[in-house]
Amino acid sequence: MGAPAVDTRPSVEDVAMVALDAGRLALEAGASGRTVAELVERTARGLGAERVDLRIGYASLAVTIGIGGDGITRMRRVGPHGVNQRLDAALRALAARVSRGELDHAATRVALERLPRDTPGQPAWFVAAAVGLACAAFGRLLGVDWHGSVPVFLASTLGQALRGFLLARRANVFLAVNVVAFSSSLLAGLGARWAGSDTMDGAMIAAVLLLVPGVPALNALNDILEGRPTLGSARAVFVVVVLIFVTVGIGLGKTFLGEAR
Repeated sequence: MGAPAVDTRPSVEDVAMVALDAGRLALEAGASGRTVAELVERTARGLGAERVDLRIGYASLAVTIGIGGDGITRMRRVGPHGVNQRLDAALRALAARVSRGELDHAATRVALERLPRDTPGQPAWFVAAAVGLACAAFGRLLGVDWHGSVPVFLASTLGQALRGFLLARRANVFLAVNVVAFSSSLLAGLGARWAGSDTMDGAMIAAVLLLVPGVPALNALNDILEGRPTLGSARAVFVVVVLIFVTVGIGLGKTFLGEAR
């Protein structure tokens, strides 16, 4: 008699945890709820799952996986949400490979552990300079004169560098927003006043446009319209609170400059 065949299929536990890891990374990278759901389902089914039920929350993910007569429910905590399009695209490509059967659960787990390291962002100095240039350009569109545009560029560049510094040290995201809004608006206002700009107020506003949470706002709307009101509402609340702290930071900067109305 030959040796009994060894079952190399992944367990329900293995499938659930790998699928949750993929979903967690996508949510932290700023993916919409629909993208997260599609990625988790493709990953789980590619690893042998027959039934996939996912609950997406702002701070956690829960999935129920079924294979044959076996089923399991697992939950995973989600870290701070950011925006990382490179990681998002890499996760989609990985899920496509898994769905085609090119990777087993062990290889998929290793790939998920390596993806954040293998998809680094742009250098911090480049991001800061690009943000400064974008804010200065938006300032021009908003009517800021040329004398105020240079201070906007410098203030928003320094503001982005400060935001990166604070978030890298795990500062509270809302406190970081408030500090950056105050610093950037104050520097832009001082620079515009020194340069003789007639649009100091516009310069102060343009310098904090880097803090506008555009991706979370768009995701909040998409999630609500696509039938995920819990996730969408949580994201909408985040957007509103960020905007409140931005407004407070600008107000403090105006007060400091004696420009409060």
